[in-house]
Amino acid sequence: MNSPVNDLLKQLIHFEKSRSTAIYIQIAQQIINAIQRGYLSKGTALPGSRSLSSLLHVHRNTIVAVYDELASQGWVEIIPNKGTFILEPEHTTAPIKASTYHIDQVYEYSKTTGFPFQSALHLASTHQITKAKYTINEGTPDLRLHPVHQFSRWYSAAMKRKSLISKWHQTYESTYSIFEIQLCNYLNATRGFHIKPENVISTRSTEMSLYIVSQLLIKQNDLVLVGHLSNYASNMIFQEAGATIKTIPVDHEGLDVDYIKTHFARGSLRCVYVCANRHYPTTQTLSAERRLKLLELAKDYQFAIIEDDFDYDFQFEGSAMLPMASADANGMVIYLGKLGQSLFPSFQTGFVVAPENLILEANNYLQLLDKQGDLIQEQMLSELISEGEIHRLMKKNVIIYKQRRNFLCQCLEKYFKGDITFQVPTGGLAIWVQFDAKISLVKLAEQAEKNDLFLPKTILYQDRDTCAIRFGFGHLNENDTDLVVKKLKESYDAILNS
Repeated sequence: MNSPVNDLLKQLIHFEKSRSTAIYIQIAQQIINAIQRGYLSKGTALPGSRSLSSLLHVHRNTIVAVYDELASQGWVEIIPNKGTFILEPEHTTAPIKASTYHIDQVYEYSKTTGFPFQSALHLASTHQITKAKYTINEGTPDLRLHPVHQFSRWYSAAMKRKSLISKWHQTYESTYSIFEIQLCNYLNATRGFHIKPENVISTRSTEMSLYIVSQLLIKQNDLVLVGHLSNYASNMIFQEAGATIKTIPVDHEGLDVDYIKTHFARGSLRCVYVCANRHYPTTQTLSAERRLKLLELAKDYQFAIIEDDFDYDFQFEGSAMLPMASADANGMVIYLGKLGQSLFPSFQTGFVVAPENLILEANNYLQLLDKQGDLIQEQMLSELISEGEIHRLMKKNVIIYKQRRNFLCQCLEKYFKGDITFQVPTGGLAIWVQFDAKISLVKLAEQAEKNDLFLPKTILYQDRDTCAIRFGFGHLNENDTDLVVKKLKESYDAILNS
């Protein structure tokens, strides 16, 4: 007969060879769980390695590794020629025994709360799972272009800086950090600003930047204007802050500023959200004339302009138009942007440029959301800005992305011919593709997935007047692009002929 401990372990321990976690780690974690819950008490002798390996049908060396792992963490004591015995690690919490459940249910956790809470009506997840090999996204950079070895070298060098330790333990900032100074220098050089560190904060992403700004600006039922067909993520953030969103037309010159003047009264607006360089999702650039009109109107009507310049760096034709914020003398513009889009996502950072009094308040929110920040990231970015590496990487990648844009346009012409309408954007990593036939985009996505091509719902835009997708190409090389467009055309034909 098995001993009680053997029976208990056989009942408790389950492992999966298909999981990425090593089997000995899975077994060790479950024994630790049993100790924490009081099923294995101090002094209990565990089975010998041969006995437990036979019981669990694993190699003896796996059990030896389990006991070594438990001993290294202080859960057991291995006494030569005697056995392995449970210890009671210091400072452990008191075990709570759920007497109403069977012992094999200790790993189950409730799926629902036993109490009510306020759910976020406007923050429905846009995440989708697919088994398709190919995908069209909203326009993200290609991670394959990022120099892995250089990143590991830069990161390692940043971690070794002795100044990092003092920064981690520092309780106050007497002066602005090197990163804040370097970020200002970079923005002044690339975007025509004349800002100081007190005019800028860095965040984890543009979404975090916009969330903080919306908390500062928006009260319940405040009116926020966005372009017709706008960024779903920004709309969710505004709505969750309590805003009432209304749309204004977008044409070949960007947002129709005159529409604001003729349809809204002075003092009725809280802010206007605009992607001036390339409207999301249509990629239309706000003309210089309309930029000036919008700045004048903001001053007259006393509303804020949130200028989201998420893809300023990806300019293929000529020079990008300088931000409205660089010509704002009246403090009407809050500028959002990204730094390091040619770096891995974990090294990218968002930033906010605004008048000093708003930045002070934004910093208060940032201290709540992200007090620690990422000092290693800041150290590395400071050095990459100072040494010109960020500029060099961006210039190198822009050439590749321009080639990919041109090749995508060729493929669209080749496969779709007269079935679609699109304009070649001057920059950015996406093309606005409009289908001439008013097909169901939901059915197109379903058919495409059968063809091993995933179209996420966030790139589909359909209403009475629109049947279009935002075709992101940054992550696709030429072979991928040709195959993806071909699969899209096959799916389109299947829907059209069904």
